[in-house]
Amino acid sequence: MTPNDNPTPSNFVRDIIIEDLKTGKYGGRVHTRFPPEPNGYLHIGHAKSINLNFGLAAEFGGECNLRFDDTNPEKEETEYVDSIIEDAHWLGGDWGDRQYYASDYFDQLYEWAQQLIKSGKAYVCDLSAEEVRKQRGTLTEPGQESPYRNRSVEENLDLFARMKAGEFADGARTLRAKIDMAAPNLNLRDPIMYRILHAEHHRTGDKWSIYPMYDFAHGESDSIEQITHSICTLEFEDHRPLYDWYVEQLGIYHPKQIEFDRLNLTYTLLSKRKLLQLVQKGYVNGWDDPRMPTISGMRRRGYTPEAIRNFCRRIGVSKTNGTTEFSLLEYFVRDDLNKRALRVMGVLRPLRVVIDNYPEGQVDEMEAVNNPEDESMGTRTVPFSRVLYIEQEDFREDPPKQYFRLSPGREVRLRYGYFIKCTGVVKDEKTGEVIEVHCTYDPATRGGNAPDGRKVKSTIHWVSAAHAIDAEVRLYETLFTKEDPSEVPEGQDFTVNLNPNSLEVVSNAKLEPSLAGAAAGNRYQFERLGYFSVDPDSAPGKLVFNRTVALRDTWAKIEKKSK
Repeated sequence: MTPNDNPTPSNFVRDIIIEDLKTGKYGGRVHTRFPPEPNGYLHIGHAKSINLNFGLAAEFGGECNLRFDDTNPEKEETEYVDSIIEDAHWLGGDWGDRQYYASDYFDQLYEWAQQLIKSGKAYVCDLSAEEVRKQRGTLTEPGQESPYRNRSVEENLDLFARMKAGEFADGARTLRAKIDMAAPNLNLRDPIMYRILHAEHHRTGDKWSIYPMYDFAHGESDSIEQITHSICTLEFEDHRPLYDWYVEQLGIYHPKQIEFDRLNLTYTLLSKRKLLQLVQKGYVNGWDDPRMPTISGMRRRGYTPEAIRNFCRRIGVSKTNGTTEFSLLEYFVRDDLNKRALRVMGVLRPLRVVIDNYPEGQVDEMEAVNNPEDESMGTRTVPFSRVLYIEQEDFREDPPKQYFRLSPGREVRLRYGYFIKCTGVVKDEKTGEVIEVHCTYDPATRGGNAPDGRKVKSTIHWVSAAHAIDAEVRLYETLFTKEDPSEVPEGQDFTVNLNPNSLEVVSNAKLEPSLAGAAAGNRYQFERLGYFSVDPDSAPGKLVFNRTVALRDTWAKIEKKSK
């Protein structure tokens, strides 16, 4: 991200940094970090954090690190590391050579844990996880001290070394900080610093049998990297006293932790655990399924990094969690694609149209605008012939009120083409369904205007049947039917709210021939239909498009309201 890439609007985090710069705190430095855990793919919530951390660093001439919080080897994989790097870069994150891992600091963290033991601030506890939970107390009642709390320094050092050497089974012992079992903040009631875990780590292999807890590794990693402003989401606000306690007891460099609101979106889940469940149980086709709120899924769907960044700037940061309408994200996607996407014509559900008075075998080349928002994108030619395809919904044999598209006896404009008037239809003998529409055209209306000044009330798009290319088009809706997918009846889980209509595959779409060489990732506006992106599943002779976002359809709204 560059400093001039739509500077971040004023917010309380930014105001804190400005004040720190005025007072000379941290020597005038601004150094942030983005610290994802590699236990899943990044989602739109992480995009907000990326935009904030990298954006603030860029605005104030500082630096932002990418640091992987890889302290839980049972859930972390190299695949996730690779995907995070790709997604963060795609969103505009630039960390230069400052790519770090909490596992880089395991030796130092172990030494600091020993230091706390020696100063009487940490001890080895033999209680099981369940026993620790039971003795922790409640918000109104103090916890109980562990019977192992007063072990000698020598015994604690010996047991901790043996834990590290792999002598004990998983869960047999933990290292706990000795703080205050009656503290009003439950996080200060002798929290666990290390647990025993005999698991292969994606970077350190089987070197370690103990792993630090996030609360211990987090602040110390920030300290090692000389972070000035450690920006976290609000759920870590109650953990800040523990963050401060660790760095103060160790007497090391002390960053400032600042908490901001998480991003929540309607019709969307942003829990990596639940997203993993969707992937593992086959409810979606992988982490990059275009219905997923993951960055890779949104990229595959056709979202742009600029749209996501603009969305994140718009919602801002605060100290209160709330929920943002999914439609606001779609607004920014439309707004961005409107400026950059090539306009083309495609027909998703083709209905055959024969222009009876158009010469057989004749082909006209119609000039079409590539993007009316940007004249520099130029024009292209589109072939026009006697037989065309239009959308099925653009014809009604018995049109209702306020329907102005093609119908018997009615004249409409073909985009970049001519006026045509419906003169008759051909129906399927068995079903009675209209399968072909017959029309006449007015040669004098080429380009879409009548010399005699007559007007038509509708313009529809089309594709020449002789020149059309076939494509598969995937139409997406929200993955869940409820605004809050976590709101479920007792005894059920979030999957009960999955939308059975979240994906519709249109297998016989017809597109204008200019799309024949479209490459994966290319984005287009199919006129009157929406924005679409070429999916990586495409192969020579078999294009696959994902609908990124629909356009607003005035008639569809009228029809829905009437029903």
